[in-house]
Amino acid sequence: MSDKISKGALPMRKLCLPLVLEQLFRILVASADTIMLSSYSGTAVAGVGLMAQYNFFLLLLFSVIATGTSIVLAQFIGAEKSREELNAISCASTAMISGVAVLLTIAVFTGTGKLLSLYTLEDEVRTAAHEYFVIFCGFGAIFNALSLLQSAILRCYGHTKEALYVTIIANIINVVGNALSLYGFFGLPILGVKGVAGASLVSMIVSCIILQHIIRRKQDVCFDLRAWKKTTAKYYKLILSVGIPTASESLSYNLSQIVIMAIISTLGTYAMSAQVFTRSICQYVYIVAIGMGAACQIKAGYYVGAGESQIAYKKMFGWSAVATSVSVSLILLFNLFHTPIIHLFTREPEVFELVRRLLVLSILVEFGRSLNLIWIGGLKGAGDIRFPVLYGMFSNWCIMVFLSWLLGLKLGWGVAGCWLGIGLDETTRGIVMVFRWISKRWMTKSLIR
Repeated sequence: MSDKISKGALPMRKLCLPLVLEQLFRILVASADTIMLSSYSGTAVAGVGLMAQYNFFLLLLFSVIATGTSIVLAQFIGAEKSREELNAISCASTAMISGVAVLLTIAVFTGTGKLLSLYTLEDEVRTAAHEYFVIFCGFGAIFNALSLLQSAILRCYGHTKEALYVTIIANIINVVGNALSLYGFFGLPILGVKGVAGASLVSMIVSCIILQHIIRRKQDVCFDLRAWKKTTAKYYKLILSVGIPTASESLSYNLSQIVIMAIISTLGTYAMSAQVFTRSICQYVYIVAIGMGAACQIKAGYYVGAGESQIAYKKMFGWSAVATSVSVSLILLFNLFHTPIIHLFTREPEVFELVRRLLVLSILVEFGRSLNLIWIGGLKGAGDIRFPVLYGMFSNWCIMVFLSWLLGLKLGWGVAGCWLGIGLDETTRGIVMVFRWISKRWMTKSLIR
């Protein structure tokens, strides 16, 4: 009984704050990586940037298993399932994600050259892209996969702080490795893209080792891979039944973002720059909703697994109010001090004015995005996967993409019309998810039978 109380009563701030800080640290490091690489070579940036979209799809495949594991494991922990059953989830997920990683490694080694042959590229760009992808996404696939899964498992047991520390260590190694590879400090050779990819690979290897060490030291974490042969097929099916739909929604959203960027590209360079700069600013706002949404998913899983759905029902309203208030307050603050913030990115008068307008519209975007991330997190944690996924895919294309085209192009509102389309999608989707929660239909979707 004590385990149930300790997990269900785990303070939201203990789950949420490390998740928010982890998102913030990842953004800062990604920005540092881009700046460092661009100072070394424009062709290197182009090559690495080209392969970033394929790296995303590899991570998406891994997230099928990691996300499914998170949702299932949280409910099993809340239901106080036996250590054998909890360990079966870890064994099944590790076996699946390792198998996927091996297949992707083979695909990267054998197919990268053929993939790049489809593009018309300068030789330097092609070489940079090949070196980066083979080293980081080829040799690093298994380490990327395992670190993603290990972090997800630790968070489910409430150890978000430890996962944060590992992320910080890994990213520091990455940044230091980049600096050594690109700038030749201490008389070291300048390795360029190969060094950058190698630094990322080393950071993932170190991350895996540290995470495994932490997992072994945590007595409450069930992660003994020696029992994987005894794991029955039902655990594999349960994880995939949750993970595949969730990843499909993520894929749909990112594809819709690509289409919207294509729409904006027809409006000119100023419009594209304004879109990119505004998204770069807003990412410091929605990290709160991302972290809180992930924490809500875990907490909802605990309560639903423990048969305490009514407690989850009531608490979600408070959690949403806090997250939405913080998100809206931050975007209002960014609007208040918009001049120095925008000047960090551009001093071009036309672009400045577009970004200023988009930041005003971002009040609607971030209000809706916060609702969306929080309530979808709660629904998925409760086991209600099908409805938010299907409605999300419908909304991505029939509201966000359609309105971006209608308002931005047909009605001539430009990039502001596209941004308004995004805001209307996020807000209407968030409101629909709130009503889904109020309907309590999710209470019949528990994964615990």
